Amino acid sequence: MTTPALADVPVRTAAELTARWYSLLDPPEFAARSLWLTWFGADGRQLPIVIPVDGVPRVPDVLMLVNLRQLHEQVLSDQLGGRGHLALALCRPGPAVVTADDDAWLEALRELLDDGDWSLHLAADGSVVPLVQAG
Repeated sequence: MTTPALADVPVRTAAELTARWYSLLDPPEFAARSLWLTWFGADGRQLPIVIPVDGVPRVPDVLMLVNLRQLHEQVLSDQLGGRGHLALALCRPGPAVVTADDDAWLEALRELLDDGDWSLHLAADGSVVPLVQAG
């Protein structure tokens, strides 16, 4: 029996998305801050694109957010026919407890992405914690 490629296994629930991040970030322990991005089609299948953005600041800056929005819109348009889910993982050293800096990222991403389908997970200290469920 063969095991299908990870991208061929649809993600349909919040728990499955958290498990997918565990698989992608194995092990979810980081010495520096990064933001990871990947996309899922309407059928729940993951695009074969995972983008780690290293060296992200403690709190988001405007230029980074503008570039993130442009990239997301381009992937939606070019790869997903205008419909899809952006899954993000904020990865950092330290305990997997939400900090004021994490809240700043969360609020900035809400302002940027709340007109679409997206989610955010925090990956730290060997854990992956959902902060914003798909919706």
